[in-house]
Amino acid sequence: MSSEEDQYLLFLELLNETENFTDMNYVVSDAAQLCPKNNVNDFGARFIPVFYYINFLLSYLGNGLVSLIIFKYEKLATVTNIFLLNLVFSNMLFAASLPFLAKYHQSEWTFGVALCKMVSSAYFIGFYSSILFLTLMTFDRYLAVVHAVAAAKNRKRVYAIIASVIVWCVSVLASLKELVLQNVRESPLDGLMCDESGPPESVLQRWRLVTYYQQFLLFFLLPLIMVMYCYISITVRILSTRMRKKCRAIRLIFVIILTFFACWTPYNTVILLQAIQISSNSRASAISCSDSERLDYALYVTQNIAYLYCCISPVFYTFLGKKFQSHFDRLLANRIPCLKRHISLSSQSTRSTSQRTPHSVYEY
Repeated sequence: MSSEEDQYLLFLELLNETENFTDMNYVVSDAAQLCPKNNVNDFGARFIPVFYYINFLLSYLGNGLVSLIIFKYEKLATVTNIFLLNLVFSNMLFAASLPFLAKYHQSEWTFGVALCKMVSSAYFIGFYSSILFLTLMTFDRYLAVVHAVAAAKNRKRVYAIIASVIVWCVSVLASLKELVLQNVRESPLDGLMCDESGPPESVLQRWRLVTYYQQFLLFFLLPLIMVMYCYISITVRILSTRMRKKCRAIRLIFVIILTFFACWTPYNTVILLQAIQISSNSRASAISCSDSERLDYALYVTQNIAYLYCCISPVFYTFLGKKFQSHFDRLLANRIPCLKRHISLSSQSTRSTSQRTPHSVYEY
């Protein structure tokens, strides 16, 4: 009994010493919040794969149709068609990642480390290059309309090729983080995960902040400012010179650009809020679980709105561009002979005129 009492007294003495030497700077008064996100995960597993598969199919059908018509009926050497083909390829590269992500949302990552890095990189490279090519196409229209004399001398095929190479290099450099940090790890609850891993969590959070702010500032806000400046200048130029012939082309590009930013603005807003959330967590002022869950739902929804643009943009080429309509009618007539009699004489006249002009499919 005496030995047990001695041990008990020694335990109390050690406990008192521990309390006396406790550094209050390391005591956290707020309770740590553990936010279970089962509802969000269930929502993603049920609905997200359906959206991803639909977006993938529509994107390849739409962008494939655009590329087919350009290769079949257009001159590839024009500046605008070079930019347009690069835009189509960036959309298709982006859409190529969706089936893998759909399967990932359904269960776990089963495609290995190499595809984990490649799919993540393809998503960001396609996304960034799409933004840059749309901005570049707008700037090219600005040069052609506002600075027509200088553009006639400088808008050569070499200019388009060099600009396209720069866009791809910038997009790849901006996506290097995914190629380096994305890895496959095993989670006790979720199985194999394809996400950022390796460095300490504090380092990963800093890199996530860099990605979020980079995406919002460099690949959203800056292009938006450039597009607004270019179109204001183009509008002023048209109003002063009465260039009615160009109005349809400018309206078409404006609708494409406006739709793009309408689709991507909600997503980039959520990205910015996520960056603020990470900064708040690092300052020990974390948001509530309900707010975090709402942000996760918003991310799922806005992501799919953004993905829809890969399907929407070819629709504008089809239904708003007269020259594209002419090429599309001709393609249908060649593939389905019974439709030839339904093509109007006016459409045939427009086709014959468009074949003699070397401009892009979204002009007229």
